[in-house]
Amino acid sequence: MRDDLGADVALGGPPGRIVSLVPALTEAVAVTAPGRLVGATDYCTHPPELDVPRVGGSKYPRLDAVLDLRPELVLANSEENRQGDVAALREAGIAVWVMAAPATVAMALDSLRALFTQAFAVAIPDWLAEADRLWQEERPTWARAVVPVWRKPWVVLGRDTFGGDVLRRLGVEHVYADHAERYPRPKLAELREKFDSGEADLLVLPDEPYEFTADDGPESFPGVPYALLSGRYLTWYGPSLVAAHGELARSLASPRV
Repeated sequence: MRDDLGADVALGGPPGRIVSLVPALTEAVAVTAPGRLVGATDYCTHPPELDVPRVGGSKYPRLDAVLDLRPELVLANSEENRQGDVAALREAGIAVWVMAAPATVAMALDSLRALFTQAFAVAIPDWLAEADRLWQEERPTWARAVVPVWRKPWVVLGRDTFGGDVLRRLGVEHVYADHAERYPRPKLAELREKFDSGEADLLVLPDEPYEFTADDGPESFPGVPYALLSGRYLTWYGPSLVAAHGELARSLASPRV
């Protein structure tokens, strides 16, 4: 089979020993094909009961630790993992399946569907079918948002992001959706001007990768309505998408000031 980037992934059969270098994929595999994961990153927090050896971070995994686990397949992501690490694992004879950073919910689900049915030889899981059904809907736009994902420096959602598509389907457009970069780094003054000019009317603050809270983030935008969201629900593609649809809609509908 070929991965999302068109690279050959040579498998002798459905893999029984898998190392995941992507938190969202870790949860998806653990729920869909229990018992196959033999390693994951330090940031793979779900499922909470997952008990496998840890191999470091997504950006800087300990490749020797990955190799020691004798994986039949390693799962990576084109945005979260470094090309050099993927190349080193392949040179060591390890099959690596790289998921393209999804720009939409549909892209993520299509990629997962191919992974499960082609590589794992399992049926489409119920959670994926339900997520597909839930996220087909595109609600009318009712808010225009600025969506920071980091501060010091400020980084916001830009073009072609999974989180941006999630929000759009819930009726929230984000004002940097047409930016040339996927994660622009505007100055705070520029972000404030978006609200002062009326271009934006909602500040969306997820709790990862930066952990925004009621006391860390909103104070930089006095008087601006803001919604605190689960970063996992906003940016993880996997079983969490089922609960995310309702939970995100509720959080967005009740902004604070």
